[in-house]
Order: sequence, then structure tokens, then C-alpha cells
Amino acid sequence: MNLEHLAGIAQRVLAPAEQLSRPLEDLFVLRSDRPTPLAPTLYEPVACLILQGAKEVLVEDAVFRLGRGDVLVVSHDVPVNSRITTAYPGQPYLAVILSLDIGLLRGLYEEVGRAATDVGVDGRAAPSLASSAAEPQLVDAIGRYLALVDDAVEAKVLAPSIRREIHFRLLMAPNGGMLRSLLRHDSHASRITAAIARIRAGYREAIAVPELAREVGMSPSSLHKHFRAITATTPLQFQKDLRLLEARRLLIAGQHAVSDVAYEVGYESPNQFSREYARKYGVPPSSELRAADTAGP
Repeated sequence: MNLEHLAGIAQRVLAPAEQLSRPLEDLFVLRSDRPTPLAPTLYEPVACLILQGAKEVLVEDAVFRLGRGDVLVVSHDVPVNSRITTAYPGQPYLAVILSLDIGLLRGLYEEVGRAATDVGVDGRAAPSLASSAAEPQLVDAIGRYLALVDDAVEAKVLAPSIRREIHFRLLMAPNGGMLRSLLRHDSHASRITAAIARIRAGYREAIAVPELAREVGMSPSSLHKHFRAITATTPLQFQKDLRLLEARRLLIAGQHAVSDVAYEVGYESPNQFSREYARKYGVPPSSELRAADTAGP
């Protein structure tokens, strides 16, 4: 299956006015008829294949410019800024996004053994995002997976094997070293994954970096170094980003006062929250509330 055929299936999956669809449990189809402004978000482990249009993803000083036929692989939870740069009503931005199953990847990694070993990767952290032109075999596998929406029986029988093939293609791709580093049990990447999970589970609580480092089997200095190498930020800044992203979601929903939002996401001082929010997003949190009120229900 080629990109044109896959794009046709993706368009058919979406209702006329729909921007996001979830035709399968771990697969999303995204469409936009126009470019979008740069906005902060948190990427989770996914593979995103661009079918039409273009987008940019910014992580610290790195800029990923993605167009038709490119695939972006994200190995860890990471705060980014992103925007759709090319999209028109008659030629919308179109992408399919697959949530990665780390357990499935780990099982495949153990099966392929030496074929998945990276020279020079052992013991070092890999970045959490990688992009490249999608190989034809990967495009074909994703296309066959999406096409399962047409037949519930085929989906029940074939989905597990096709999902497994997609993960295998990602693991063995030229830029799959990022994933292979993550899957080594003793690698820095796997320890940073554990640290991220711990921070996400308790992002409202105060975090002591030495204690976090001890929990994941690293020294504080090693945790700081490799956390930054993988996520482009520090553990404490990552926690702050999580708090502010959740605060922005609550404010845009328009159902909470600023002080209530501050306490809800873990701040002890609404004033500190307002300062850090304005520093992060360029506007005070109260302006998000006003915008939500203006937008109406």
C-alpha cells in the first residue's frame, strides 16, 4: 500500500467535520484544514506518519520539519511545541498516529537479539525524538492496519500480527537506535523512562531529585545529565511543564478560578503560579480565562 491509498483510507475514516478520529484502540487519524499556531503539548511514545501537509516540532533548540511521507518516532514523554505549517481546505494536513507498546517492543528486541544491537549506543542516552522518510514496508503495514476498520472480524484476527509488524519495522529502521537504547534494561534510557513515570504519577507533589535518582538506580548528577540528553529538560523543569500544561487545559476549559487551578496542579502560591505561567506562555493565566469566557460554551 502506498501513501496515496493510505491517505484515502484515512480521509474516509474521518467524518466531514471531524479533526480527530480513533478508529482502532491505539491508532488515531488527525486532520486540519488550516495551519495552526505554535502550541505547547506533551508527546507520549508514538509513531506519527505524515500523509499530507507539513508540521514543525520544536524541542529546545532542535526543530523537526516533517512533510509527506515522513515519520516521527517519540520514545519518551517529552514536552514540545508544535504547529501545522501546511494545510488547506482542499488539501488538509493528514497524519496517522500510533501509540507505541513498549512491552511489545521489548519482546521483539529480545527476540531479534544481536540483529538489533547498536555499535556505540550501549550505556549512552539517545534523544527522545527521531524523524526520517518512512520506509515502504512501514507505510504498507500501517496502511493494512488502518484498513482493518472495514471488517471487525479481520480486525480481531489480524490486528495483533500487523501491530507487531509495525513495531518490528520501527525497531529495525535506520533510526531505530533510539528505541533500541530505550529497551536495554540496563541503559540510561530505560532508567529515564522510569524517572518520567514517577514524575508523571506525582507531578503535583514536591520532588526531591536525590530520592528520585535513588529510586531509578542513578546518581543525582547522572540522572540530571541523561534526563536532559533525552528530554531536553531537567527533572524539575519537566515537572513544571506538566503542571503548566494541565493548568492551561483547566483554564481554557473555563471552569476554574486561577487560584484554584494553581492549587489543583500543585502550586502552593498562586502568585508564583501566575509568574511561571506568564513566563512559559507569554500571557497571564487570567487572560486564558477571559478567552474561555468570550468563546462561550
